[in-house]
Amino acid sequence: MTNFSTPQLSWLTTLGNEADIVLASRVRLARNLKNLPFPNRASINDLAQIKELIIRLIPAIESATGLKFDYLEIDKLTHLEQQVLVEKRLISQKLLNNPENRLLILSQDASVAIMVNEDDHLRIQCMSAGLDLNTPLARAFAIDDAIEAYLNIAFDEKMGYLTACPTNLGTGLRASVLLHLPALVMTQQLSKIVNISPQLGLAIRNFFGEDNAGNIFQIDNQLTLGFKEQELIDNLTSTVTEIISHEREARKALLNYSPDKLANRVWRSFGILKYARFISENEMLDLVSKVRLGIDLGIIDETKPELLNILLIASQKNYIQSLQQNENMTPQEIDKQRAHIIRKILQELAPDISKSRF
Repeated sequence: MTNFSTPQLSWLTTLGNEADIVLASRVRLARNLKNLPFPNRASINDLAQIKELIIRLIPAIESATGLKFDYLEIDKLTHLEQQVLVEKRLISQKLLNNPENRLLILSQDASVAIMVNEDDHLRIQCMSAGLDLNTPLARAFAIDDAIEAYLNIAFDEKMGYLTACPTNLGTGLRASVLLHLPALVMTQQLSKIVNISPQLGLAIRNFFGEDNAGNIFQIDNQLTLGFKEQELIDNLTSTVTEIISHEREARKALLNYSPDKLANRVWRSFGILKYARFISENEMLDLVSKVRLGIDLGIIDETKPELLNILLIASQKNYIQSLQQNENMTPQEIDKQRAHIIRKILQELAPDISKSRF
């Protein structure tokens, strides 16, 4: 069964390609069943029928992927369990708006998450660590083929796959990459990339939605109609590779031109994380971003880079409340518990940290 208490996800690790900059890659396919209304217009009976049809196909999906799956009926989860799934990016907030007959089919390693009856009947999400869009694309195709072997999918010869949102028409594919770009932010170069991305059919935005929190950004394709899936994947991969190059150059510049200033930022951030008794989510994201940069550049030795990846989940509000089994914690109580969790994780990942390049 799904473990709500773990902050670790198989696709949010430091083992992937370009993992010092690219945290994760995701491919999502939107699909709808032929002759059944989209979820926002479907009756309760329609939604129940769709849910049962998909549950019956879980063995076929397992056979196609070689993975084991659980399914979670959203309306049977507690509020905190629902919100933890949102924080882990396994479901959308929209799936919770009307939870009856909504479903999450989740692989036991959490690398595949299929939302049933969100905007579309099916949203097949496949994730991998680092820069790797082809592996999740292949897995999503395998799941799509397994479903289409039993069910008729809504498809038009001219428009492609029919979806609830017009922007998903065609391939129904959305691919995205999660990037840690602290040096581009520090050197004030990120805006150039953001401004040019629409010309490439892409969008780049802060993952946490405000003030460049954590210097973590999501870039994804905005076009689906008129393109083949592999073309979209290749375009995104090429752009991300270019962004990685710019981030590496910015990191070199920071090391070359202001090494002492950079080291001071990194070590001060580490000190606050190690000793703070209260810490907000945004402050944590800012500090951990600097520490992760220091780890990746060798400023801090004898610690592990997965600090950032783990804390992206472990420091979230609902995750903390779920651990405490208390959804009525005050903001101060959450900040205190967040600081405690950070100190505990640092003890595990950096028990004897003492070395510095500087």
